[in-house]
Amino acid sequence: MTPCSPLAALLVSLATAWATAAHAGPGHDHGDAAPAPSGPALPRFTATSETFELVGVLNGRQLTLYLDRAADNAPVAGAQIALEIAGVQHQAQAQDDTYGVTLAEPPKPGVLPVTATVTTGAELDLLAGELDLQEDAHADGAAHSHAWPAPAGWAAAGLAALAALIAIGRRLAARRQRPTGAAA
Repeated sequence: MTPCSPLAALLVSLATAWATAAHAGPGHDHGDAAPAPSGPALPRFTATSETFELVGVLNGRQLTLYLDRAADNAPVAGAQIALEIAGVQHQAQAQDDTYGVTLAEPPKPGVLPVTATVTTGAELDLLAGELDLQEDAHADGAAHSHAWPAPAGWAAAGLAALAALIAIGRRLAARRQRPTGAAA
């Protein structure tokens, strides 16, 4: 059996350390990963004043409105909300804790001005905001993932480092075998 050179021992220990560090076992991780969003975020707008805060969430043709008091963030019930989106008038209908508007057709992509007139009892307020609708770049619905480049990059870097270490080891071994000359 031939003795193991220090360089070979170093290479084996580096490869072992790299392999074990790449895959931490149970108890060596940092807990459960944060849950990933399950779907696209729906477009929304906000409009605020000193009295009210209005948030609108668009899902297709359905617009859900959340109206709160600015002072304490308490929901406002029983309000009348007249909404104008890109020049088209809509009257919001009260739902449980929200208000709803059904649009005749989904809005076209772009930045659309939104104006809301809120009336509650003796209070009347005008709120303004913008609804920013972007075209979906991946409208085909196919999932697009970039999950493979990171492991491939680490593997390529590891192989390059291993090749460099082997080349250095061969040079060191070749230097040891050269004759040093005659002794005097």
